Amino acid sequence: MRTGKSFSEPFNTNDIQKNIFDLNHVSGYKYGTNFFNVDFLLSNNKDPAGAGSSNGAQEVYVVYRHTLDLEKVTGQSFKYGVVRGLGITAGFDFNTKTDAGYNSKKRMYVAGPTVMLDVPGFLNIGLLALWESNAPYNTFSKVSTPRYSYDVHPMLTAAWGIPLGTSGWSVEGFANFIAAKGKNEFGAKTAVETNIDMQVMVDLSSVVGAKPKTVKVGLEYQYWKNKFGNDSSGPAGPGAIANTPMIRAEYHF
Repeated sequence: MRTGKSFSEPFNTNDIQKNIFDLNHVSGYKYGTNFFNVDFLLSNNKDPAGAGSSNGAQEVYVVYRHTLDLEKVTGQSFKYGVVRGLGITAGFDFNTKTDAGYNSKKRMYVAGPTVMLDVPGFLNIGLLALWESNAPYNTFSKVSTPRYSYDVHPMLTAAWGIPLGTSGWSVEGFANFIAAKGKNEFGAKTAVETNIDMQVMVDLSSVVGAKPKTVKVGLEYQYWKNKFGNDSSGPAGPGAIANTPMIRAEYHF
């Protein structure tokens, strides 16, 4: 779970409070790894659930990534210098949101190469192609937009989880640098997008009498410029830039 009071949304000038509950699964098998995450995001009424609503918006956002380890598939080592291995990553994002305007119904498929660096924990860097579409429903006009596909565009992405020795502290997070995706469904040009989300966590399992690496808490920060490709210098305004500190707590099964 994580919570913060200064989330932002395009075309909305308010600071928004959100509580985010997530279910995260990471596993490995003979030929690679799986990552699956579901976020359930609950906004306060500064991001209303509908036109004239006093309730906050709700959103579900799902991410899945599979990385095929080429060394495990081919039997050939790709270790060289700081490189631990090479992989092929594929997966998808999708979301659904109820709010007072856009009501996103995003679908996105991703695929591309990944470099796995030789560090404590992990640090993976990938260059992925994105196939993204959306079919929003406008609560003001009550018009559903036919599913619209953006231009295929690249994303440079990194994900890391690095323990700080045996201290119980770790540095974790991801960074996405996403190229513009052509024009959006309303004919406006999209902008280059930067989304960096990082946290410093500490293992408190021994403090609460739990098994090691079961209970973690920490501080998280997200910087998101041109959110969802909306140009923050245009009509989307300052809501298209997020500077969001959060408190984060995790329980590992």
